[in-house]
Amino acid sequence: MVFTEPVMAHRQHVPNKSWNHPGHGAPVLHPGSVRGAGMRDEPLNEIDDVFKQAIAEKTTPGAVVLVARSGHIVKQQAYGDAARYLDDSLTEMENPVAMKTDTIFDVASISKIFTTVAAMKLYEKGKIRLDDPVVKYIPEFAANGKEDVTIRQLMTHTSGFTAWIPLHSQGETREDRLNLVFEQPLEASPGTSYTYSDLNMITLGAIIEKLSGKRLDQYVKEEITHPLGMKDTMYNPPASLKNRIAATEYQPEIGRGLVWGEVHDENAWSLDGVAGHAGVFSTAKDLGVFAHMMLNEGRYGGKRILQPKTVKLLAQNQIPEFAGDDHGLGWELNQGWYMDALSNPSTAGHTGYTGTSIVISPKNQTVAILLTNRVHPSRKTISLNGVRRDFVRHVADAIPAPIPKKSTAWFSGYGDKLNRTLTMNTPRNAKKFSFNTWYELETDSDYGVIEVSKDGQAWEEFAPRLTGIKEKWSGTTISLPRGTKQIRFRYETDTAVNGRGWYVGDFKLDGKKVHPDSKTTEWLKRNE
Repeated sequence: MVFTEPVMAHRQHVPNKSWNHPGHGAPVLHPGSVRGAGMRDEPLNEIDDVFKQAIAEKTTPGAVVLVARSGHIVKQQAYGDAARYLDDSLTEMENPVAMKTDTIFDVASISKIFTTVAAMKLYEKGKIRLDDPVVKYIPEFAANGKEDVTIRQLMTHTSGFTAWIPLHSQGETREDRLNLVFEQPLEASPGTSYTYSDLNMITLGAIIEKLSGKRLDQYVKEEITHPLGMKDTMYNPPASLKNRIAATEYQPEIGRGLVWGEVHDENAWSLDGVAGHAGVFSTAKDLGVFAHMMLNEGRYGGKRILQPKTVKLLAQNQIPEFAGDDHGLGWELNQGWYMDALSNPSTAGHTGYTGTSIVISPKNQTVAILLTNRVHPSRKTISLNGVRRDFVRHVADAIPAPIPKKSTAWFSGYGDKLNRTLTMNTPRNAKKFSFNTWYELETDSDYGVIEVSKDGQAWEEFAPRLTGIKEKWSGTTISLPRGTKQIRFRYETDTAVNGRGWYVGDFKLDGKKVHPDSKTTEWLKRNE
């Protein structure tokens, strides 16, 4: 959409703003219509172009997306190839494997949210408490000054651990390598800094294994994936599934060759493919089920995985002192760098290094899942983050703004580095100007600016800049300076993240309805 062509303000289907779905029972994820989900077709169709371009630019060989709202799957599409190259010289296979909607992906760090949910199952059973020290469960973890690190700090990446160590080149067995994590010294005192660290979740996985008496993969299957019917979600997939799995990286430096059907992460591989930070393989549909369970306060169909209070705790910012690093328990919150226009304090998700991401918007009852094999055949590719944002931006654009059915509005559009305007002429004797508006803008980075001019050349900001979120379509009235000739709405964005944009309409001068310029007036007549 371009900013100079205003769009019709479609009536919004207003979803429940909590993580649960309104009504009785817990519906299951199902194929649905765009209209039934209260969404718009065009932005969803434009997602195809996003991935055609990403594949053409070799950002990724392929992708699968799933978009759902209020339980309706409105888009489930595959693009490109699941396996195309034999090595990092881009030698192509004689028979590339096409991507399919049920292709299984190594979801990398999305595994962390499975680990956290598994840990919260133990929390509900009274076997762990969040503020207990880790040493209560793993005494050897006390080595090198880690006596005070808590379970909660593992889940929020505030333990003080360094981000990563090369476990795969140390030790001989899985037990050896876990002990290396337990012995690792901290880089910072517990609770004093935020550092996203695989070591936190490796440790949490080890706690789950010790308390449950089961290896992490078995526990996750019994407590989460099997009850939810997630048949394509597993650790260490069998060789019989190889042709359904997206290939990842060529890793000859550690003697692996093309990694295809085994976990990509070197440390998880050295931990026998089962670790708290990586190792899960899944499909877009299965992840959609998992996400929908979270939206339904821990229920899916007739199965309850978590209690509502537990889900609320998972999705509540635990570390407000580290602004910008909002984090629930395991789940990332309000991260515009991949959640883009669905960013909100309640929006939860996670990414994976292999090129995966999951975004859950309780406010909009919307799930956006992106799975790619962007590390195939090498991790040295164009950053996927722009594609992640563009995908979610289109999903957000498909959600109509909460504007009454009979209203029309000028829409700011989406985009980076925008400076777009809507100008209205005013009689010089006009005194009052009113309009309705709704917006969701990236706080303190993107702005809606209202300006006035007495000569059509020089402009003066006339009201406080609009940023952040305005929850409802509602009115504003301003007194115009004497001699005002024109009023201008100007929308500015920075270099990356967008919100859902700015809508203005229902313009009145001294109580009389007016339209912007003649071009816009013609457009409004076509759509009223």
